[in-house]
Amino acid sequence: MKIKHLFPILATKDLEQTIEFYEKHLGFECLGKYPAENPCWASLCKSNVEIAFTVPEDTRSFEKNEAYCTIYLNVKNVDEVYETLREKVEIAYPVKDFDYGMREFGIRDCNGYILHLGENIE
Repeated sequence: MKIKHLFPILATKDLEQTIEFYEKHLGFECLGKYPAENPCWASLCKSNVEIAFTVPEDTRSFEKNEAYCTIYLNVKNVDEVYETLREKVEIAYPVKDFDYGMREFGIRDCNGYILHLGENIE
């Protein structure tokens, strides 16, 4: 099997708030929403990274925290990215070096997902 592309689809209670968060703070672009009226799905893209969000019919799982998901974004100039975001979003953990060779930090998006942003330590 050859995998050509990874395209995660994550749940959200508020699609418009999620689009705004990813566009405003992380520079993603909304490629489209479906359906046209009362959309429940959107695709967001930046560089070669694409993430979709959907509003599930049953949002009870948000209260139960039944699923755990984090996203790792490999970035350039992690310290600059941290300085840009640290007063605009909720920081899950500050920038630091890890034994596994990465310098990274974490933020929490408007849905509670943790986004790890890091780069290789050279």
